Amino acid sequence: MAEVTAALVKQLRDRTGVGMMDCKKALVETQANFEAAIDWLRAKGLATAAKKAGRATAEGLVAVSVSADGKTGVVLEVNSETDFVARNEAFCTYVKTVSALAHQAKGDVQKLEALPYGNGRTVAEELVFLVSVIGENLSLRRLATLSVVTGSVTSYVHAASAPGMGKIGVLIGLVSDLPAEKMATLGKQLAMHVAASAPQATSVCDLDPKVIERERTVLMEQTQSSGKSKEIIAKMVEGRLRKFYEDVVLLEQSFVMDGDRRVKQVITDAEKELGGSITISGFMRFALGEGIEKQTSDFAAEVAAQLHT
Repeated sequence: MAEVTAALVKQLRDRTGVGMMDCKKALVETQANFEAAIDWLRAKGLATAAKKAGRATAEGLVAVSVSADGKTGVVLEVNSETDFVARNEAFCTYVKTVSALAHQAKGDVQKLEALPYGNGRTVAEELVFLVSVIGENLSLRRLATLSVVTGSVTSYVHAASAPGMGKIGVLIGLVSDLPAEKMATLGKQLAMHVAASAPQATSVCDLDPKVIERERTVLMEQTQSSGKSKEIIAKMVEGRLRKFYEDVVLLEQSFVMDGDRRVKQVITDAEKELGGSITISGFMRFALGEGIEKQTSDFAAEVAAQLHT
């Protein structure tokens, strides 16, 4: 019997759109025969989801949820094929329900999929059920969580279609001994800034060294032909690196609310105004469909092609 590996389970999930637990069971029942596992899933009433699984899902909703104590936030993305379905009441209810359940999953999509949805089905099984009802491929794509021990987590949704759901979801953590209500406005403004500016890291120290080295290499190549001395070129590269940091590092970015201060100065000013130390512990930003290759089609060309076949 062939081994049922995690990679094979994921491959079957990607192919069929069925939950991880069902995919694993199908592979076990069919002795890891991939095509037979697909047929097994179809025989168990999951054929509708399997038929639609090849379709691209780049629309949908991003949802955020913050715990009652304000210490933990989750952000998740659930995809559909069309924006029309993203406004479907049943789909929105699913996303809202799952975002509330997501606190139990600790950032693990597979754990989230295995949780009881509340109607006798798991989160994954409910999604498969929705596929059969709505008629589009749907996918629970990703999940992240952000927590603080002292302080608060603030959420923000851009282009919200309903409370806590929209096109861009942001969480930002503020570590402080100050009461959460005193930092609420600051947290919201910083979360809005992250939504607008899409930083890659909180501080320069948090930026991936590989990203810095890649940028440094590009800058070196750009300045080699300047005819300057090595010392001057080195200074030019470092100057341009600082500009790069101002583009991609949160604390170094120009604050979108006024444009006159960097985010690190906004924090310093808030500390003086509110009377306490404040540190950004981190952030999470999900933009709907980012990283997904959206399929486009020319309907007229498709019709013409069919007429000539």
